[in-house]
Amino acid sequence: MPALHLLFLACLVWGMGARTAQFRKANDRSGRCQYTFTVASPNESSCPREDQAMSAIQDLQRDSSIQHADLESTKARVRSLESLLHQMTLGRVTGTQEAQEGLQGQLGALRRERDQLETQTRDLEAAYNNLLRDKSALEEEKRQLEQENEDLARRLESSSEEVTRLRRGQCPSTQYPSQDMLPGSREVSQWNLDTLAFQELKSELTEVPASQILKENPSGRPRSKEGDKGCGALVWVGEPVTLRTAETIAGKYGVWMRDPKPTHPYTQESTWRIDTVGTEIRQVFEYSQISQFEQGYPSKVHVLPRALESTGAVVYAGSLYFQGAESRTVVRYELDTETVKAEKEIPGAGYHGHFPYAWGGYTDIDLAVDESGLWVIYSTEEAKGAIVLSKLNPANLELERTWETNIRKQSVANAFVLCGILYTVSSYSSAHATVNFAYDTKTGTSKTLTIPFTNRYKYSSMIDYNPLERKLFAWDNFNMVTYDIKLLEM
Repeated sequence: MPALHLLFLACLVWGMGARTAQFRKANDRSGRCQYTFTVASPNESSCPREDQAMSAIQDLQRDSSIQHADLESTKARVRSLESLLHQMTLGRVTGTQEAQEGLQGQLGALRRERDQLETQTRDLEAAYNNLLRDKSALEEEKRQLEQENEDLARRLESSSEEVTRLRRGQCPSTQYPSQDMLPGSREVSQWNLDTLAFQELKSELTEVPASQILKENPSGRPRSKEGDKGCGALVWVGEPVTLRTAETIAGKYGVWMRDPKPTHPYTQESTWRIDTVGTEIRQVFEYSQISQFEQGYPSKVHVLPRALESTGAVVYAGSLYFQGAESRTVVRYELDTETVKAEKEIPGAGYHGHFPYAWGGYTDIDLAVDESGLWVIYSTEEAKGAIVLSKLNPANLELERTWETNIRKQSVANAFVLCGILYTVSSYSSAHATVNFAYDTKTGTSKTLTIPFTNRYKYSSMIDYNPLERKLFAWDNFNMVTYDIKLLEM
């Protein structure tokens, strides 16, 4: 059957060129309509046999293959012509394209410059806005300070009026029994000033234990063998005496001091106080008299030109010495002229929480004063966290001499210098702490101590020695306190 079909198709193909054709329509035996289309071959008088049909089909397949090959060859030639045309087109526009590339490069450079100018403009606008905000903040701070100054002026005026009124008044004369008399001594009768007779007084000597003398000494200051101005080793610290309590949370910790070497216009009573809770610490409250300090009426408020950090500031010879915020720089600020006289970086000193005391508070750099002058307590990477002590020139802040101790700074709560000896305190929060280490700069040796030290309010953030008053000054959890001390000849 497939051969017959192919034969029929071959007949149809060969009959395409026939000149005559017949078409008939008739019913078959079953009555169905049949259509018959007959085409006469132009070359053959009769239909070929089956083998002849197969040969014709093979000829057609060969012709088809030849035509397909010709078509592929034609396609290849067309592609070649298109490629050649493209190359010729590129050759004609080469110069123009190079010019266009140059223009594109210049345009790109201009666009980059435009972007840079726009970025600079945005940066300048941001800086200008920041300056406007800073200006507004400074104006607000200035307004607040002016208001505070007005309030202080009113307070001072009121205080002056009160003092004048009290001076005009007359205090009643009242005799009080003496409370400073030591046990065992006899009260001496009042002198008779109406007669010039000489009276010989006899006193009965009574032996009193030394501990009782220390406890009941009316001046509150134990006396050493060397007298009030002598130097020696610390052997005793008294109970704290509270002079003032801070009013706000800003006074949780801070620093207060008096000048052990006062210069005009300041006196031994001049007192300074800095609340150090918060950022941008710049205000320094100045009190001309101790009574003003105790009552909270400052005579002046300094605004430092540079923010300070932590509780390590001191006043010495008319200048405030402090650590600049987030730096290892020590600053000398002259209080009378309100100007910075010197600045100096402490080489290698840790700062802003690198080597603080145990309580933290960015106490990396702590300034101190003793009988010999100005000191700085700190630590370095080279010292591996051990306390380093340097003697400073108070005029230009140059380091005159340095000692490296074996006392780890972060293991102690605070430190102070007394008679050239560095002392440390064991705890800032324990009510029953101790002065636990001493390092002698004369011998370069250290030793352990167990001198009792009371943290009455259980958060001592500052401890300094005042060589003029022979007392320790401390700031203990909002409270400004002093400690009497006892020294013995070394």
